[in-house]
Amino acid sequence: MSAQPIPLCVDLDGTLIRSDLLFESALSLLRRNPFYLFAFALWLARGRAHLKREIARRAEVDPATLPYDERVVEWLREQQGQRPQVLCTASDAALARGVADHLGLFDAVMASDGERNLAGRHKGEALRERYGERGFDYAGNEYRDLHIWKHARRAVVVNADSGLARAASECCEVERVFEPSRGGLRTWLKALRLHQWLKNLLVFLPLFTSHRVLETTTTLHCVLAFLAFGLCASGVYLLNDLLDLDADRRHPRKRLRPFAAGTLPLWQGLLAAPLLALAGLALALWISLPFAGVLACYYGLTLAYSLRLKRIVMLDVVILAALYTVRIIGGAVVIGGGLSFWLLAFSMFLFLSLAMLKRYTELRSLLGSGKAEASGRGYSVEDIPLIQSLGGASGYMSVLVLALYINSTASEALYRNQQVLWLLCPLLLYWISRVWLIAHRGQMHDDPVVFALVDRVSRVILALCAIVVAGAI
Repeated sequence: MSAQPIPLCVDLDGTLIRSDLLFESALSLLRRNPFYLFAFALWLARGRAHLKREIARRAEVDPATLPYDERVVEWLREQQGQRPQVLCTASDAALARGVADHLGLFDAVMASDGERNLAGRHKGEALRERYGERGFDYAGNEYRDLHIWKHARRAVVVNADSGLARAASECCEVERVFEPSRGGLRTWLKALRLHQWLKNLLVFLPLFTSHRVLETTTTLHCVLAFLAFGLCASGVYLLNDLLDLDADRRHPRKRLRPFAAGTLPLWQGLLAAPLLALAGLALALWISLPFAGVLACYYGLTLAYSLRLKRIVMLDVVILAALYTVRIIGGAVVIGGGLSFWLLAFSMFLFLSLAMLKRYTELRSLLGSGKAEASGRGYSVEDIPLIQSLGGASGYMSVLVLALYINSTASEALYRNQQVLWLLCPLLLYWISRVWLIAHRGQMHDDPVVFALVDRVSRVILALCAIVVAGAI
């Protein structure tokens, strides 16, 4: 009678997938209703297994969109049929079975069941009870898996440092090591979206329009305000990416974002997001209490946008335009100057046009991929003509506001050669018309700000506008 083949038991979180199903499912609930956070505390009081079961009962996690480690999946396909394969995870059984059914690679599933949290020692004891001492091979990625490898025949070490591989070799034979594929500093910089900090240059606009750029202390405060907005914005970007995992993974380009792709652990993002926001608010308090109030409003508005408002059709683009305008308000508060009606009106119309352009580009991308609706946004491809007309009209309205300002007594008091400013109008008309034409042809980047950075014509137009303003002073 031939001996039964030794089963291969595979961990799920961090091994089979580059993520953690507990965080995935919890974030899906928080996206639906942030007040679930209080329920988490109550469920956790009854144990981690109970917490996982309650979250799994309510969460919606699509196994098809999870960031699988394709190296491990391919290796399991090669192993299939040679020995039994068991998905053995601390995640809840309901979610684990969904993954197993999707992949079709496993003969059995062992997971947390609401009573016992199948992790560390508990997992090692369960495997030993089921298969006997040295009666199984195990693939894992954490130091607590050493409690399992000391009972296993062989170890497969996945996405871990060399220290864990050495420690595993002291427990049993190491069959294979999958080198770490996590991101480093460059990946974190991508997640923080430092290029988006350029939007915060708007805080300098009141400084320039009031001709106070030579005031050293005031300029320094504007630089610090720029940093404060950047820290808060990066914190919100991290949180937004965490809450948008499912939608980002369905997007042709956003699926490559660090958290969606699994190149950064979710728990690190959950830790970094509030720390960045607190750092920004602390810096704002050092500048002035009124500016801290403006930044707190900005953070609250961006948080509301990430949690709910971005899913309300048309309100989302108005909020995006308002967030640009709040940066200008922040700059005015920092320099202690009054808020210019003309500047606020101009920025609201211009940035509403750019927000519409962003949505228009996303819908054109969906149309090209054969999809009908934007996931989690409330828009459909049928809205493309309407968004195009509203966005173009809003952009032209900003030029009208600029023209009225040039002809007003407010500009006459600030500029000796007021008539030179009229050259700004055709430059802005050309730029707005051009970016919408490029978007209409399907050649626009998802983010108009990124496009403006890399587009040579946009940079030339900006330089010409600066020359015009300088000539009018």
